[in-house]
Amino acid sequence: MTGQPLRIAVIGGGIGGLTAALSLRRAGFDAHIYEQAPALTHIGGGINMGPNAARILIRLGLGEGLLREGVCPLGTHQRRWDDGRTLQRSPLNPQCEQLYGAPHVTIHRADLLDVISSCLPAEHIHLGHRLVGFADKGDHVEAWFDNGVRIAPDILVGGDGIHSAVRAMLFGEEAPKFAGCVAYRGLVPVDRIADLGLEQGNQSWVGPGGHLVHYFVSRGALLNFVGWTEHDEWNREDWTDRATVARALAAFEGWHPQIRRIIGAADECFIWALFDRDALPRWSVGRVTLLGDACHPMYPFMGQGAAQAIEDGAALAACLRAAADTDPADTLRDYERLRLPRVMLLQAMSRANKIRFHMPDGLAQRARDAEWARTGDRAPQTLRWLYEHDPAAIDAGSP
Repeated sequence: MTGQPLRIAVIGGGIGGLTAALSLRRAGFDAHIYEQAPALTHIGGGINMGPNAARILIRLGLGEGLLREGVCPLGTHQRRWDDGRTLQRSPLNPQCEQLYGAPHVTIHRADLLDVISSCLPAEHIHLGHRLVGFADKGDHVEAWFDNGVRIAPDILVGGDGIHSAVRAMLFGEEAPKFAGCVAYRGLVPVDRIADLGLEQGNQSWVGPGGHLVHYFVSRGALLNFVGWTEHDEWNREDWTDRATVARALAAFEGWHPQIRRIIGAADECFIWALFDRDALPRWSVGRVTLLGDACHPMYPFMGQGAAQAIEDGAALAACLRAAADTDPADTLRDYERLRLPRVMLLQAMSRANKIRFHMPDGLAQRARDAEWARTGDRAPQTLRWLYEHDPAAIDAGSP
């Protein structure tokens, strides 16, 4: 790369956008974040992060904060919804670090945002900027915001989530589809449930029409839970909608006493409707591209939504760095070509897991349980194809 570094505007200050900006800055580019909210959003629950994403964050210099604020679960344990019987269990740490150079980490979303944003210069994070339009001028992009600010970066990246304004401006408006699931999520101070003797790991309970996951976050001080149930329709899209604890308990009526004890120990619950979009066949037009949920939203049933957004940013930075003075439009097409097969596979697997996790009791459920007991599909060794992938190794040219 000769002359001045490329100026890159990243729209959206979530995990994907912030991490992409940091990856781009580490690669020598002049990257800025433009976020419509007046402050970086510190709401949400926990994130279950595999070593493929944790390794990227550690390379970016975030390891100390990640490991300070997060928890390294010792294992994962899948159980039956009513009697608690073990369906499969696998170790996670320290095996993940030994195999893949990074641990599996569970962390609160707000803590992760703090860790990432603290490594970006404050003057490169522009809050209160809602994108209202852009135009590709061939040798740069012009973009303008509702506050009157106009910018002229070399590249524009839409990391603005499932309701992406950049996506809509590139490919047209299309409302996301309700996926038939809502989640009740909450955080429980661990001292309230100390008598349960919970293992330091991830537990997943699967049953007819729903499943619930819980794990520790916030340096081990809080237990995060997310319980999914199936619904025919939904008319709200705000993931911070409040639901009463009583409503969450009613959704898991008849489930194991440990589940109901955890839900009942929360001060409040939030309800989150799951929305989906079909995969985009392309992400880039000229000098504008997308990453994360803006181009490949996926069900959270592989635990890879945030991770794949983080991988996108690392791959984008690596492609641009390797391209030197190549036309950025060509480089953005290379970036999407490298990323598309992997994220489309994970989208499909996440959709399939919605069916596998919510089977009614019966013959198919018993066959699933026997398969899990035999294959241990959550073991770190089994997921080598997922965890050892390095999105910065673009010379390999494979997903």
